[in-house]
Amino acid sequence: MAAPTKVLMLHGHSQNASIFSKRLGALRKSMGKGIEMVFVDGPIVLLPVDLNGASSITSLAALGASEANTTSSDPSTTPRAWWKTNPEKTIAHGLEDSIIILRDILQRDRYDGVFGFSQGAAMAALLAALLERPHSYTPFLVDGEAPHPPFKFCVAVSGFKAPGSLSAETFGTSYSTPTLHVIGRNDVIVIEERSKGLLDLSQNKRLEEHDGGHFVPSKANWREFFRKYLADPLGTVPSPEPRTILQPAPDE
Repeated sequence: MAAPTKVLMLHGHSQNASIFSKRLGALRKSMGKGIEMVFVDGPIVLLPVDLNGASSITSLAALGASEANTTSSDPSTTPRAWWKTNPEKTIAHGLEDSIIILRDILQRDRYDGVFGFSQGAAMAALLAALLERPHSYTPFLVDGEAPHPPFKFCVAVSGFKAPGSLSAETFGTSYSTPTLHVIGRNDVIVIEERSKGLLDLSQNKRLEEHDGGHFVPSKANWREFFRKYLADPLGTVPSPEPRTILQPAPDE
């Protein structure tokens, strides 16, 4: 029997592996035995000051992490991130630590692809690009070599380009890992224009849109789509939300 497709799952800002896994419960169950999702924690623990103080409850809900609690001792509710940024969103504090954590995870096992949401999607695309050109960031290397082969695919839901010079140097003008970009038309956290910044770097891209906001779509049609896509990312998988394409009128 063929080994299952193994997918590295990267949570969004203020979530953690446990919260992200629970949020994708219906999606996980629909995968069957052919796809194994491995959820991992970002190394940065967020404090109340990182979550805008009094408005933190609102922002946690908007970020898809209403379960998170900065004061609880329960690690399953600890809000985490892959980096912290400044108000202008031009720097990524702690990104280097996250890359080292992910390097070690990749060194221990083999993954067919990576699936990220929001900040996790930005991290997923950056990781895919880094595996294409591992020597661009020497701390990522293990004994002078990449810790893992390039991914066969990347899924970026509500993704964007990670800020900072490390990201800019890693991506260069583009990256080539086949990437499924999923954008919510009503996403007010990562607006479409911001997602297009990552889309423009992606050489081998597929774009799918849903009518919702800042979340991983998980209605039955999307669960079926993700299951088929993860099993065969280079195959011809019908869109989960086929839309009528208006053909231009012929010239008279």
